[in-house]
Amino acid sequence: MSDAHVSPAPAPAAAGSDTRAMVLVVYGLYLFALLSCGVAGIAGVIIAYLKRSESLGTLWESHFDNQINAFWGWFALVIAGVVMIPLLGFGLIVIGVAFAWFLYRTIRGFLLALESKAYA
Repeated sequence: MSDAHVSPAPAPAAAGSDTRAMVLVVYGLYLFALLSCGVAGIAGVIIAYLKRSESLGTLWESHFDNQINAFWGWFALVIAGVVMIPLLGFGLIVIGVAFAWFLYRTIRGFLLALESKAYA
């Protein structure tokens, strides 16, 4: 018999709950980004990129994909809106749509993640 204690490998559920927690953190950062002019969103998308590879083949992969796509879609629409502001304020409408779309995708993803469902 050996005196050395070997700790068991973490259960898959624990790894899944860690990933779920990171998904929820990113959604939280995205919600905060709407109040902080997008700064927290940059941190969120970086986390999503870093954690996506750990979630391959799980339901959390769809959330990280949503988070990355939502960020870049929001970013592109805001930039397009800023460029279009001189066109009779049309850019402000585009920026408003960008925020509404981003808010929808973030809240929907957050709610699905709370229920441990894939973002579909």
